[in-house]
Amino acid sequence: MEFLVVQDIFLTETAKLADVVFPAAVWAEKDGTFTNTERRVQKIRPAVLPPGNAKADYRILLELMNALGYPAEYTDAAEIMDEIAALTPIYGGINYHRLEQKGLQWPCPDKQHKGTKVLHVGSFSRGKGVFVPVEYIPSQELPDAEYPLLLTTGRNLYHYHTRSMTGRVAGLNELSPESYIEINPATADRMGLIDGELVRVQSRRGQIETTVRVTAIIEQDVVFMPFHFAKGSANVLTNSTVDPIAKIPEYKVCAVRIEKIQSCIK
Repeated sequence: MEFLVVQDIFLTETAKLADVVFPAAVWAEKDGTFTNTERRVQKIRPAVLPPGNAKADYRILLELMNALGYPAEYTDAAEIMDEIAALTPIYGGINYHRLEQKGLQWPCPDKQHKGTKVLHVGSFSRGKGVFVPVEYIPSQELPDAEYPLLLTTGRNLYHYHTRSMTGRVAGLNELSPESYIEINPATADRMGLIDGELVRVQSRRGQIETTVRVTAIIEQDVVFMPFHFAKGSANVLTNSTVDPIAKIPEYKVCAVRIEKIQSCIK
């Protein structure tokens, strides 16, 4: 990566690596709309002014467009909503004036339309669902004699993605402060591992150090790591090979081995 630009509300771990950082306003510092999973478009209003050089997302993008030679100007977020309505038929009847009191659910094709409370009435718009059979494709990397454990990754209850937000909450950090690897009691016993022990986890791509958590909620010879933590990062180990159809990286499964730290010291 030759040039990294980050737009965020905090100087996150990623932002610290950036060549340029655009400070963005948080939700309580800007106006605009959001659309929830009920398809309801709702207006948000600023409660306080953005601090320092922080700006609303659309203002950052607008100034960047102009700097790159694409002239554009919007007085406020309401004009952007008008443009969305002009270009997107399901938002055609939505504007800031109509959102002032309560939200509207798309489709809302014109200014007389009251919004669509129920999207599909009687039947789905495309008719009956289409089922397409697929052939099972095994994971690109499975356990073998050299890497005998199957690693899977995911979130835990207390953090989300890279902890850029949840990592700033003292209570959440107290509950989940650092990287760990979950392992079944039978697997741990066979390998001579104990709960709380510091271990080295290796894959064909890299290695990290983390702490053992012995738990019966995971199958034998399968281990789990959350991917939230920069120190002891699970994605140092994972496989970035992509699915041939969806082109999604196979970050959720790879083969690893676990070694005691003391056995790794020469």
